[in-house]
Amino acid sequence: MTDVRPPPLPDGQWSRQDAVVDAHRLDRSGWQPEGRPLGVAFAHSADDVRAVLRHASRYGIPVTVRGAGTGLAGGAAAPDGALILDLHRMNHIRELSRTDQVAVVEPGVITDDLDRAARAVGLTYAPDPASSAISTIGGNIATNAGGLRCAKYGVTRESVLGLEVVLADGEIIRTGQRSVKGVAGYDLTSLFVGSEGTLGVVVGATLRLRPAPVGTVTLAAFFDSFGTAVDAVTGIAAAGIVVAMAELLDGPTVRAVDAATGGNLALRGETLLLVQTDGPGAGREGDAAEEILRGSARDVQRSADERTTRQLLAARRAALPSLERLGRVLIEDIAVPRSQLARAAARVAEIGADTGVQIFTIAHAADGNLHPIIVVGRPDVDGPGSGSAAIPAAAWYAAERIFRTALELGGTVTGEHGIGVLKRQWLGTELGETNLHLQRRLRRVFDPAGILAPGHGP
Repeated sequence: MTDVRPPPLPDGQWSRQDAVVDAHRLDRSGWQPEGRPLGVAFAHSADDVRAVLRHASRYGIPVTVRGAGTGLAGGAAAPDGALILDLHRMNHIRELSRTDQVAVVEPGVITDDLDRAARAVGLTYAPDPASSAISTIGGNIATNAGGLRCAKYGVTRESVLGLEVVLADGEIIRTGQRSVKGVAGYDLTSLFVGSEGTLGVVVGATLRLRPAPVGTVTLAAFFDSFGTAVDAVTGIAAAGIVVAMAELLDGPTVRAVDAATGGNLALRGETLLLVQTDGPGAGREGDAAEEILRGSARDVQRSADERTTRQLLAARRAALPSLERLGRVLIEDIAVPRSQLARAAARVAEIGADTGVQIFTIAHAADGNLHPIIVVGRPDVDGPGSGSAAIPAAAWYAAERIFRTALELGGTVTGEHGIGVLKRQWLGTELGETNLHLQRRLRRVFDPAGILAPGHGP
């Protein structure tokens, strides 16, 4: 494998240097495959991607596609002998139309950069993953990423109108359309969204933009228990209020954020709930939500100005970096019916107590998506480890019980992070044998040689 010629790219777009490979071979999941990738190809254009995939197809080289490396399921962790295809230099917003309310972008565009550009013309890009300041549109499309505003605006799929995709053999296809409506043929756009690079490489996307909210109200409520906070969210929904955001941080997570930021949130309550309303009715809906929250919360803080809103939301966005200071993190991503959210959170706490594993829980409360985050070891002592051997058996057992809990409660083993490598063994359990076999057949249609995303997906 190492004797294969490098892909036909211009000078400076291919490297096998150890430092370069090491900087691009892993993602944020903590997973470190054994062996060593072949090298890193830096694509500047769709033609570069086509050249790399034609080369890889000819020589049978596995390809791992990488954007910003913020994935949490091991999807961009390159195994032994793989060619890393890096797309972060394809970062241009080709078009932004206020009239059509669409943007045409390359995969390396940073999520927040697109939203800022849209807001400059009175629009917004609604998907809002917690990593939006560093994650790329291509990565969001690959995993069908969710985020903080999913409760009202949906996941990434709801904002993708069309795609440009390079298939494994280097052929380029275009799916979908620029119009809001379009039902001609099979919906290949939705098939590629969330396919995690197993069917093709996205090199361009036509995205739906929305009018920027004319106003927002953000509420920070502190509760004595996670279950009480969930009940408050349920009450808000029962009142007919469609919130843009409802984010929950449990007590251990709040204390970790305090330790990392020097804050004192934990003094105000055991659980932090962040609720946001937006649009023309933001004030009225905010008033109604605040009244409900004050019925059971220990403390409620309200903000209608941008500066204070950023400060309140900073605690949520600081959660994962704060936990990463404590050790190696395994970030789980289950979703259950909203009626089962409190029960799922209680079961996760029981699993942590039973196994002795540190588990910190964050939730997108309005759509039943929980992130039980397992922390093992210490980063200054244990390092990233190597493969699954570095993860204690108790942590794996805790993760398996968390996945089983999600399925038992009628949910899924991944709400927004994807399957990647870390959850592959659970995919068949959720889908069933017939469904899994059908998905494998479908994958072979797009990638007969099986070079894309080695070891990932169905």
